[in-house]
Amino acid sequence: MSAAPGSTRVGLVFGGASGEHAVSIRSATTVIAGLREGANAECYDVRPFYIDREGRWWPPAVAEEVLARGSAPEAASSFAASARPGFQGFPEGALEVEVWFPVLHGPNGEDGTIQGLFTLMRCPYVGSGVLGSAIGMDKQAMKAAFHAAGLPQVPWLSLSRAALIQPEGFAPPEALLERIENRLGYPCFVKPANLGSSVGISKACDREGLVEGLRLAVALDPRLVVERGVVARELECAVLGPPEGLEASVLGEIRFDADWYDYEAKYSEGRSHTLIPAPVAPEVAGRARTMAIQACEAVGASGLSRVDFFYSEAEDALWLNEINTLPGFTSQSMYPMLWAASGLPLADLLHRLLQNARESDRSEQLTR
Repeated sequence: MSAAPGSTRVGLVFGGASGEHAVSIRSATTVIAGLREGANAECYDVRPFYIDREGRWWPPAVAEEVLARGSAPEAASSFAASARPGFQGFPEGALEVEVWFPVLHGPNGEDGTIQGLFTLMRCPYVGSGVLGSAIGMDKQAMKAAFHAAGLPQVPWLSLSRAALIQPEGFAPPEALLERIENRLGYPCFVKPANLGSSVGISKACDREGLVEGLRLAVALDPRLVVERGVVARELECAVLGPPEGLEASVLGEIRFDADWYDYEAKYSEGRSHTLIPAPVAPEVAGRARTMAIQACEAVGASGLSRVDFFYSEAEDALWLNEINTLPGFTSQSMYPMLWAASGLPLADLLHRLLQNARESDRSEQLTR
C-alpha cells in the first residue's frame, strides 16, 4: 500500500512469544485497519512486523500475510524451523520506522522488554515505558505499588515457586495452605503473576481446588498471587495521555455467561457483553475514574492503560483489581469501545496515541 509523501513511518509490531499470541494478531488487525482509513491513511505509512511464537521477527511481507490469514502462515514456520529462536536483529524496513506501535499482550512485549529495545534505539513508541510496563505486568509488583499508594484492593498473598516445590516435586506445605485458607478463605483465585487474558487463572472453592490451582499456576510462572474471591461487579476504565496529562474515559461494565471472567468468556462470541456507560451512580463512576488515574501514577504507566475494578453495591466498596498497560484492540475489547463512548472513535484514538508517543519521546530523556 503506497503512502502519502511526508507521512510518518509507523512500525506495528504484533504476535510475540506469549500465550496471548492469537489475541495479539486480532488486535493488530483492528489497529492497522484504523490506521489505514480516512485521514490516518494520509498521515501514516504503516509497516507491520510479525514476531512468531519463538520470538523471531518477520518483515512486512510475512506480517501482511499473517494479518490476512489471522494466523501464522505455514510457510514462515517451516522456513524458520532451523533458525535460532529469539530476536536476532531487525528485518528489512524496521530501521526506517519513526515511531513504534507495539500491539503485544503478555510476556515479551507488555512487560518492558520490547520497550527497553525501543528506548535503546532512541525511537518513540506507544504505551508505557520500561518501568510502568514491568510493574503493570507483574501482579506481585503491581499490587505492592497499589498498596504503597494507599489504593483499596481485595486481600491477597504473594507466593513463589520455591515455596511450592520440594525435592520430590510439587508439594505445597501444609502450613502454607493453612495460611491461605486463614487469610483469604474460599473461594479464592490463584493467578500467575506475569500472564494476562486470564491465562492460567483458576478459582478454588476448597483445598483440592486450591492445590490444583497452585499446580497449574506454578507451571506457568515462578511468581504467583492468590486473591480472596468477592461477590462484585466488574468495571473497567480506559486511560489515555502523557504522565502529566492523563485522561479517564467513561466507565464500562463486563457481564458474562460464566462462573467468572475467564479466557473463554473474554474471547468467545456470545459469552460476555459490555454495558457502556456502566449503570452505576455518578459518584461511583467518578471515584473509579479518579482511581484509574491514581493506579497509572502508582506504577508509572502512561500512553494507554485499562484499569479494572471490583464493585460491591451491598458494601458500596470499590476495589482496584489490576492495570493492563497494553490492552486489547479486538472487536470485543473494552479499551477502544470505552473511548468511542467518550467521544473518541477508533481512528482518532489511534492518532492520539501516536501523537502522544512522539510528543513524550522517552528516548530523548536519556540524554538530558
